[in-house]
This record gives sequence, structure tokens and C-alpha cells, in this order.
Amino acid sequence: MAMESLFSKIDRIAGGSKAGLIVPAEGLADPKTKRAFAWITGLLIFELVLGFGAVVFAIIIARAGEPVPFAVWMRTVVVLGMTATLFYFFWRSTKGYYWGYQRLRLFAQIFPVITLVMAAIPGLYPVWMITEQIVFSLIMIGVGDFLTSDHMRAVFRKPNIAAGSKDG
Repeated sequence: MAMESLFSKIDRIAGGSKAGLIVPAEGLADPKTKRAFAWITGLLIFELVLGFGAVVFAIIIARAGEPVPFAVWMRTVVVLGMTATLFYFFWRSTKGYYWGYQRLRLFAQIFPVITLVMAAIPGLYPVWMITEQIVFSLIMIGVGDFLTSDHMRAVFRKPNIAAGSKDG
């Protein structure tokens, strides 16, 4: 119960005024929803592995005496942290929290654009980092594709505030 109290506080920060909105359980139990969540889980795990791989690769290069630009270190650490927060949004969306789905969908649509724009800046990143960013973007586009499907948008329609709120 103490953990749920902590999560509730985090939800208030991350979800704002929509923190207590819960979607109907029937939609979450639908096999299509479960299948979409299974795919998203796999894609997010792949993103996390890719992020850890980028950090490890940067460390290996640095230990070999090659210069690793500050932009690479910042990008690897920030993106790894952001990817970890996506897991929280995802977990809360699997519990029916409307805000978790909304945040996950928003970031899945914004991250690829930002990442590809950053990758296109000449000389900012080495080729291996540009490649990693392109792969990262493609995976996030896949996550966004699942989240914006007609089925998932129907499941995560904005709930009626009086009927859908835990706070009543």
C-alpha cells in the first residue's frame, strides 16, 4: 500500500489534473490491447538495450583513447533516462491510467522527430551515433504506430471525469 501511495504522488506530478482518470477495464482486457501492449513492451525493451549499448560503446571508445564528444555523452545519458521514464508511462497505461497512455503516445511521436533532426546536424555526432539515433527513431515510430491505432485510441478515449476518476 505504501508503494501505491508513492506511485499516486508520482502520478500527480506526471499526470497533472488527469492523474486519476482511469479508462474502462473492458478495453484493457481486450486481446487486441494485450497484443499491442506486448509489442510495445518488446520495442521499449529493445530501446533500453539500444540506449545501454550506446553508453557501453561510448565507454569502450573512450577507454581506447578515442575522443568522445560531449554531445555524445549528453545524448546517451539523457536518452537513456527518457527511455526509462517511458517505462513508467507504459506501466501506468497498462493499469488503465489515461494520462500514462497520453504521455507515452506524445513522446513516441515527438522523440523520433527530435532525434532525426539532431542526427541531421552536420558534425554533431559520429556515424555510429547517427546510426543509433535512426534505429531509435524507427523503433519509437513503431511504438507510436501501436499507440495511435484505432483500437488503442478507442480504448484510451478520455474517460468521463465523474465515472472514471479514482478520486470520485
